[in-house]
Amino acid sequence: MLQEFKKFILRGNVVDLAVGVVVGAAFNSVVQAFVRDMITPIVAAVGGTKHFENSSFTIHNSVFLYGDFINALISFLIVAAVVFFFVVQPINHLSDLTTRSKKSEDPSTKKCPYCFGVIPIEATRCQFCTSKLSEHKD
Repeated sequence: MLQEFKKFILRGNVVDLAVGVVVGAAFNSVVQAFVRDMITPIVAAVGGTKHFENSSFTIHNSVFLYGDFINALISFLIVAAVVFFFVVQPINHLSDLTTRSKKSEDPSTKKCPYCFGVIPIEATRCQFCTSKLSEHKD
């Protein structure tokens, strides 16, 4: 049983996941500090308050800490933007490149010359704009 556990732990994807979680947590700490120490004072200066993260309002003795919420929201947006632009976009770009290189010699679709919709190669009428198509293949 210990051998199986050792084999499981030393698999590449488990180690990669562990590294990703640790790096993600460290990055999140950096973003939290950036928002708390750089962005919040700017927002506080513009808003005319000294400690924006402590800003709140009260309704029927319930205190709503909107300053802390806005800090968390800004942190989330920064992390999401970094993940999108530095992880998702490059992976999508690489995926598009590999898809383009795998195009077959005999395509099964063509573009309608009128609306540029993608239709089956055998189509005689466009399913999008209903234009009658010529007999030659595009």
